[in-house]
Amino acid sequence: MVRPVIALDADGVLLDYHLAYAAAWERAFGSHPEERDPQAYWPMDRWKVPKLRLWRRSRFRSEFGELFWSTVPPLPGAIEACHRLRDAGYDLVCVSALEQRYEAARLHNLRALEFPIERVIATGHHEMARSPKADAVEAIGAEVFVDDYLPYFRGVASHIHTALVLRAPNGSPNIGPEMVLASSTHQDLPDFTAHWLSR
Repeated sequence: MVRPVIALDADGVLLDYHLAYAAAWERAFGSHPEERDPQAYWPMDRWKVPKLRLWRRSRFRSEFGELFWSTVPPLPGAIEACHRLRDAGYDLVCVSALEQRYEAARLHNLRALEFPIERVIATGHHEMARSPKADAVEAIGAEVFVDDYLPYFRGVASHIHTALVLRAPNGSPNIGPEMVLASSTHQDLPDFTAHWLSR
C-alpha cells in the first residue's frame, strides 16, 4: 500500500537554524553571541552580532560546511511531531533549500536526531517567480508541504496543502498578499501535526 507523503522543510520547521548559527559564530570568533530579539525571524536580527566585512565574513562562512549541516539541533517538539505523523501512516520527506553537496550531511543530521525521515531533497535557493521547491514537492507526490518561508509556496500545485509555520514574527517575510498561497498557518510543526491529525 502506498503511503501518503508529507514534504517538510528543515530549517525553521524541523531544525533550529538560529541555535546552529550562534554555535557557528562561537566557533569562528570564540564567543557565543548575546541574544537581542528572541522573536526575530532572521538569525542576524536575533543575535547581537555586527555586520561582517572581508576576512571576518570569509571566516564565518567557512563554518557553514559539513560539520554545520550535520549538527543543527532540533526544534522543540519536532521529532515527536514527525513520529506522530509517521505513526498515522505518512511518509516524510525533507525538502530543503540547501546546496546539493550538503544533502547527505542534512540526512545524517536528521537520522542522528532520530527523525523518522529517510530522504532529503536539496533544491538550492533561488528567489524566482516559481519556488525551487515546487517541482520537488510535486515529483514526490506530496499531499502536504510544510515550510516556514512563504515565497517557497510560489508555483506549488493547488491540490497540495501548503502549511505555513509562522514562528518568530519580527522581520518575517510571512506577510502580505502572498499569504493566500498558504492553505493553513501554524505556530510550529507540533501545532500543524495536531491540526492535521484531528481532521
